[in-house]
Amino acid sequence: MCWKCPRPIDSSLDIFRASVCPECGADLHCCLNCRFYEPGAHYDCHESVDELVKDKERANFCDCFSAKTGLAKNTFGVGRSGTASRTAFDNLFSI
Repeated sequence: MCWKCPRPIDSSLDIFRASVCPECGADLHCCLNCRFYEPGAHYDCHESVDELVKDKERANFCDCFSAKTGLAKNTFGVGRSGTASRTAFDNLFSI
């Protein structure tokens, strides 16, 4: 799925540096859409990358890129309002 909007991206399609989401126009070949992206890891990546990618929302040339599958928008809290974040937190720990 696109990191910015809830549109599912066909997993059978290759994602290239110039690929964009047909719904919102966000770059798809970017850190926020990569399965190796992890805030707090070295350069925020679980792969052994040599260069820091400063803008995680923009397309890049990373050879380690591998598109996430099955994750919805705002997996890392990007663009989430305080209320939506609180609701998600409450739902996580509800009995």
